[in-house]
Amino acid sequence: MAEAPVVQVSHVLDERGITSFQVQLVVWSVLIALFDGYDISAIALAAPHLVREWHVDRSALGPVLAASNIGVLFGSMIFGWVGDRYGRKTALIESLLLFGIFTWLGAHATDLTQMFWLRLIAGLGIGGVIPNMIAINIESAPRRSRATLGLIATGLVPLGGALPGFVSAALVPQYGWQILFLIGGIVPVLIAIGAFFWMPESIKYMSIRESQRGKLTRLLERIAPGYRVPEGARFVIEDERQAPGVNPKYLFGEGLAVITPLLWLLFALNLMGFFFVLLWTPTLLTAAKLPPATAALTIASLQVGGTVGTLLLIGWIRRQQFLAVTILLLVSVPVVGSIGWIGVSESKAALLAVSFIAGFCVLGVQSGINVCGALVYPTSLRALGSGWQLGVGRLGSIVGPLAGALFVSLPVAGLYLWSAMPFLVGAVVCYAVHRLNAARIRERPWLREVGAAR
Repeated sequence: MAEAPVVQVSHVLDERGITSFQVQLVVWSVLIALFDGYDISAIALAAPHLVREWHVDRSALGPVLAASNIGVLFGSMIFGWVGDRYGRKTALIESLLLFGIFTWLGAHATDLTQMFWLRLIAGLGIGGVIPNMIAINIESAPRRSRATLGLIATGLVPLGGALPGFVSAALVPQYGWQILFLIGGIVPVLIAIGAFFWMPESIKYMSIRESQRGKLTRLLERIAPGYRVPEGARFVIEDERQAPGVNPKYLFGEGLAVITPLLWLLFALNLMGFFFVLLWTPTLLTAAKLPPATAALTIASLQVGGTVGTLLLIGWIRRQQFLAVTILLLVSVPVVGSIGWIGVSESKAALLAVSFIAGFCVLGVQSGINVCGALVYPTSLRALGSGWQLGVGRLGSIVGPLAGALFVSLPVAGLYLWSAMPFLVGAVVCYAVHRLNAARIRERPWLREVGAAR
C-alpha cells in the first residue's frame, strides 16, 4: 500500500507569506482585543463614582477591583484548555459571550457584593481571550511573522483599555457610570455573533485535528491559489514536536522544567505592578484633589502608551525577545515610581506624559511576554501554556489591587515608589529566563525552526 502524501503546513504558510487570510484574522483579533482591554479597565473608571453614590470607603473597593482578575486566574486556564481541545475560535466566542453578558449585568448592580460577583464571572471570560488570540495568530502566520502578528493582535488590548477613560470623560457625566458597563457588555456579544460566522480558525490547530480536514483543505487551497491538497493527504507541522496530550505536565518537558515556573513568576510580578497602577490611579488621584476627568485621562494615556509601545517595539522584541523585555522592566522602575510625585504636583501635562511612558514600558513588557512565552510551547500546548502563564500570573494582578487597599492611607508619592518594586524583581527573573531559554535552544537545535529564538 502506498504511503499517504504529506502536506507540510508550515512550508505552505512560509511559501505564501502574508495573505488576506492573515489580515482577516488580525482584524477580528483587533476587535476582540479592544473590548477585552475595555472590560478590564471599566471598573477602575467606575470606582470613584461607586464610592460617592454607594457611600462606601475607598478601602472597601479592593475586592471589587481584584474580582475580574480572580476570574481571569481560572478563566485563562479553563479556556486555554478549551482552545487546545475544541479550537481557538470556539474558546474566543465563548469567552466573548461570557464576559459580555456579565459586564452588561454589572450596569444593574446596586452594591459592592453584587458587583464583586459579576466582575468575577466576567473575568472568567476575559481570561480566555489572550491565550487563544495569541495562539490563533501565531499558528496561522508564516515563520518570520509569527511574533509580529502575535504582538499586533495583543498590542491593541491596551488601546481598548484606554476607551473607558474617554467614555468616562465624555459620557459618564450625562449618563452615569452605568454607561461604561452597557457599552462593555453589548459590543462583545455582537462581536461574538459576527465571529461565529466569519472568523477563521487556526490553521495549525486544524492540521492536528482529523475532524477539521475538510475545512483545512478548503482554506489551504484558498490562500494558495492553484495548489491542490492531494487526496488522503496527511497534514504535518514539520517544524514542531507535538506533546502527546493536552495535559499541564507537558508544560515542563523539553527543557522547560525551570523556565515554565519562572515565566509564571514573571507574569505575576508584571501584572502585580501594572494592575495596582491601572485600578487604583483614578481613585488615588481623585482623593489627591485632581478632577475625575484628569484621573480618567491619566488611565487613557497609560493605555495609549501601551499600544504605541507594543507596536513600535515589535521589531526589537521579535529579535531580542526576553532580553528586550528585561530592559523594559528596568526602565519601568523609575517611570512608575514617579507617577505619584508628579500627580500631586498638579501638572496635568507632566502627569499625562509620565503615564504615557509608563504604559509604553509596562504594557510593552506584557505584550512581549505574552508572545515570547507562548512561542516556547508547541501548537498542541500553546493555548494551554499561555493560559497557565496568564492564569498563575493573575495572582499578581489580584495581590496588586488588594495591597493597594491595605496601604491606601500612605502618601500617594510613596505608594507609587513601592508599586515599582515588582518591575525590578521582574527584570532579574526575566534575565534568568533569557539565559535559560538560550541554553535550552543550544541543546535542542530544532527549536530554532519553531521561532522560539527569533
